[in-house]
Amino acid sequence: MRIMESFSDKIKMTMANMSPTQLAEYYSRWAENMGYEKEMNEGKFRASSIVADEMAACFPENRDQLQIMDIACGTGRVGTALAANGFTNIDGLDSSSGMLKVCMKTGHYNNLYEEYCGYNTLPIQDDAYDCLGVAGGIGGSHIPCSGIMEMIRIVKPGGLIIIAMRKEFEERVGKDIEDMDALISTVENKNMAELFERREVDKYFVDRDGILFKIRVK
Repeated sequence: MRIMESFSDKIKMTMANMSPTQLAEYYSRWAENMGYEKEMNEGKFRASSIVADEMAACFPENRDQLQIMDIACGTGRVGTALAANGFTNIDGLDSSSGMLKVCMKTGHYNNLYEEYCGYNTLPIQDDAYDCLGVAGGIGGSHIPCSGIMEMIRIVKPGGLIIIAMRKEFEERVGKDIEDMDALISTVENKNMAELFERREVDKYFVDRDGILFKIRVK
């Protein structure tokens, strides 16, 4: 039996009040037989290349010396793109064991964590990474905006957090989770981090635009 007929159906389902455990199990089923890779190819869903390209632009030198974290790493597209640009120290985190199995096969990740990034404390030390990326993992029933607090904790002072999310998610998350802009203002007021770029990106998913956030940790 087919799980769903189209991505549109899938995204509606994932936003329908699924628990983190249910969502992880759903993505694991979707990952079977490369189902996710076939349906969410790079020509359709550009979040991974957007984040990887931004990271490469921010770090033009010494990429092999940087510690990188890919949150909601899924099947490992961000890591694959980063490896092609000379990044070698890449870790990944995702709550879906099925997605991580596919990710592991890329051979580009040093450590993979099967964890949910939300209100919990991750099993990662403070100030561990120079840069952290999130390609499409925030919104709906996925990572809550409050997960940024934990991201800030594991990124070094001066390090970057690069987030790409679907614009319509950013406009709708207020029903379920803290407003992204309000939360960023909060961390800025607490002198924890600063937003130094926020812009729309074209054709994030097919013909729908996305939003890119670049945050520097203090």
